[in-house]
Amino acid sequence: MNSANLQLEGLCLAVAAINQALSAKGLLSQNEIDQALRRAETAASNDERFVEQLSPASRDAVCFPIRLLQIANNSGAQTPWSFSHLAKLVGETKRPYNDQM
Repeated sequence: MNSANLQLEGLCLAVAAINQALSAKGLLSQNEIDQALRRAETAASNDERFVEQLSPASRDAVCFPIRLLQIANNSGAQTPWSFSHLAKLVGETKRPYNDQM
């Protein structure tokens, strides 16, 4: 496996832990974190190259960390899942893009 992928796995888990800490301290609610992540995914998917230049697999790659963080955020602090478990859940909840229907 590419070491950059491993670094991104660690980064996703670190951001998930930070999000949980922000929520636990009352600085942001889980809902506010979820809304921010939804805005991030919307911004990414509204980039004109998203549909015009990226394959569906590349689109999934762009959205994957955002979706992983959403699932980690919605699981709550009491469920610190592994990266592989979160990644599996992302795959199970993937929706087709508008141009794939």
